[in-house]
Amino acid sequence: MDTIFLKPSQFQRKWYLIDAEGKELGRVAALAASLVRGKHKPEYVPHQEIGDYVVIINAAKAALSGNKAKDKMYYRHSGYIGGLRAENYNDTLKRNPVYPMEQAVQGMLSNNRLGRRLMRNVHVYAGPDHPHMAQKPEVIEVK
Repeated sequence: MDTIFLKPSQFQRKWYLIDAEGKELGRVAALAASLVRGKHKPEYVPHQEIGDYVVIINAAKAALSGNKAKDKMYYRHSGYIGGLRAENYNDTLKRNPVYPMEQAVQGMLSNNRLGRRLMRNVHVYAGPDHPHMAQKPEVIEVK
């Protein structure tokens, strides 16, 4: 059996809009990762970028359950000895309101060049405004 390779003319890409206000961070990220990956399409193949574009608004207002707002930690390292920096979700949200949502979506994509390429199709905004109205994104509700 031959490997299936689709040409760009063989599939249609759509734009989707997800409002994260009051929704759980992980559920929004899982839905966004699935749409960007293209798993909802019948022509899905895991080695090609055939997914859709996703716009996430109100990312700063995403909900977390339990004590995760103060217990969930984000780590980064400068590369030098003793250069590990850690901050919790609330502090990260103040510093960069879209970072937790971007990290959640990126963590649900594959860790290779395809995953990095797919992250270009995810647009995350802290507030309700976004510059993608010309693409007429279809609103998707998170369950």
